[in-house]
Amino acid sequence: MLRGLEIRDMLIIDRLELDFQPGLNVLTGETGAGKSILLDSLGFVLGWRGRADLVRQGAEQGEVTAVFDLPADHPGRAVLEEAGLPAGEELILRRVNRSDGRKTAWINDRRASGEVLRALSETLVELHGQHDDRGLLNPRGHLALLDEFAATGVLRSDVRGAWRGLSQARRALEAAQLALDEVKAEEDFLRHAVGELDKLDPQPGEEAELDARRRIMQGAERVREDVARAHQALSNDGAEGAMGDALRWLEGASDRVEGRLDEPLAALGRAMAELADAADGVERCLEALDFDPIDLERTEERLFEIRGLARKHGVAPDELAAFADDLRGKLSALDRGADDIEGLRRDLAGAEAVYDTAAAALSKARAEAAGKLDAAVEGELAPLKMERARFVTELTEAPAGPEGRDEAAFMVATNPGAPAGPIAKIASGGELSRFLLALKVCLAAPDRSATMIFDEIDRGVGGATADAVGRRLAALATSGQVLVVTHSPQVAALGAHHWRVEKKVTEGQTLSSVVPLDRGERVDEIARMISGDRITEEARAAAQSLLA
Repeated sequence: MLRGLEIRDMLIIDRLELDFQPGLNVLTGETGAGKSILLDSLGFVLGWRGRADLVRQGAEQGEVTAVFDLPADHPGRAVLEEAGLPAGEELILRRVNRSDGRKTAWINDRRASGEVLRALSETLVELHGQHDDRGLLNPRGHLALLDEFAATGVLRSDVRGAWRGLSQARRALEAAQLALDEVKAEEDFLRHAVGELDKLDPQPGEEAELDARRRIMQGAERVREDVARAHQALSNDGAEGAMGDALRWLEGASDRVEGRLDEPLAALGRAMAELADAADGVERCLEALDFDPIDLERTEERLFEIRGLARKHGVAPDELAAFADDLRGKLSALDRGADDIEGLRRDLAGAEAVYDTAAAALSKARAEAAGKLDAAVEGELAPLKMERARFVTELTEAPAGPEGRDEAAFMVATNPGAPAGPIAKIASGGELSRFLLALKVCLAAPDRSATMIFDEIDRGVGGATADAVGRRLAALATSGQVLVVTHSPQVAALGAHHWRVEKKVTEGQTLSSVVPLDRGERVDEIARMISGDRITEEARAAAQSLLA
């Protein structure tokens, strides 16, 4: 519910504060008094796109603040949550328009974009009038209005879920088919490459190992000569024999030198042990340096094959094994591709069946609701002096989508025997207003959270018809808040709260103000609406009768 509206320096308003109430709120005043400025200002703070020159002449900036109640279950809370903005029981919107055209907005004292304001406004306010292009005149909105009447929320949710599943199944099949086609295009290469790699069977680290073996074998002959000479120098014919002789000689003499050779003998024994270890190691090296020239040839051939295959495929030698696994995976996908495609086609057929079932159920509910809506609207048109008018909800098949397979269009015939046509082309201004009002009465929900604003919806009607319009507006207001800008005394008399918009010239400056009216003031205002500038006693009596 809109609780308050504060306007500063907007057009011909210097400062204005309004406190609105639940129920039917009516705003009246002479043409040009500034009633439209109130709606322009409200639209501005709600982020709607409108006239650009809103700042009052001579002011640096204009500012509008709107205060709404925001119950715990209000749909506006989801918008605030998605935008990362705080939400409480009170929602305060403030927007500033500077004289240079720059605009800045705040939601609960946090900066916000116009996009967020507009998304939030859709949950806060419904604006209707003779040029209501957001609902009745826009055929794209007719299906949504029918769904609102039919309460198809669960069915639409089922259809959207089925459409998501169907879309995913289509994308999966298309992606699998594309991947299979790409693999098929290189099938010959894959089979040849995998054959080569399987035959060679390269292993990680093998190239480095082969290279090391090759280098050892290539340099083995020269190295072996040096190692052999060293082995001979360490053997019995060399150092080992000489040290053995020295050990025997010293052992024979040690008894005659009273222990002076004990330490040298011990050291010589240790040296003999180390020398033996050295000789064994050199001998093993000699054995390792023995190689078969054929082995060198085989080593070089495999090394060159590995390196050549790595260059051919543009990978490192150690990556050949992983590359082969990748190619085998592609071949495996190719071999099982037909089975995979067939499985995905079955999945797609299943998703299509689920969607068809959900869409058919939604179409059936819409078809049943269309007849009920037509009857309900025509029932409301009779008291509005349009008892001969026909209202037809025309359902046609549309391409499948997340909202089902239906398109809806509201068709009307205002004269008996005339063919029904699009409501925007057939209905006149006054007729259109009454069609809109009848439709809104039929669509009104008991838990409606948005404030409904009707801008001169009663234009072009009077007498009993205007009274019927007012009574339906009052009925709409029993379950929420309705604001009506009106020139009809019958409508104004049915308001629970009444404001008069008036324009005055003070010191050469034209300013607009809004005045709340008490019972006596309402009599005078409604009398003015009946008789014009000169209020007669007869007009006052008529006003009192309307208020009664």
